[in-house]
Amino acid sequence: MSLQAYQRAAQQAESPRESEYRLFGQVTRALIDAACVDPSEMKVRIAALDWNRRVWSALAVDCADPENSLPQDVRAQIISISIWVGRYTSAVMRREEAIEPLIEINRTIMQGLAGGAQAA
Repeated sequence: MSLQAYQRAAQQAESPRESEYRLFGQVTRALIDAACVDPSEMKVRIAALDWNRRVWSALAVDCADPENSLPQDVRAQIISISIWVGRYTSAVMRREEAIEPLIEINRTIMQGLAGGAQAA
């Protein structure tokens, strides 16, 4: 099966919540791997950090859309977290902060996504 066929099948079988959970799982795994490499391995760390920042940026853009169906307060919280992730990621890249808080934020979001999927 080609990658594109697999992606189409996954999209048809997954709910948006499940897709978000899978994405967070992938990016969080990349952050965990980056946390385990030597800090001098900047290419691995930067790639994972940048991917995580891009995920959060995309969430913020989606939440800023007036047609987004999430409650206004939830959208505002996601945008706020996204802003924090962007700033904190820059500090991690400068080696001023540890990567673990980014991992914990993602894990918390994954727990919420998993809990919401069970409730639905």
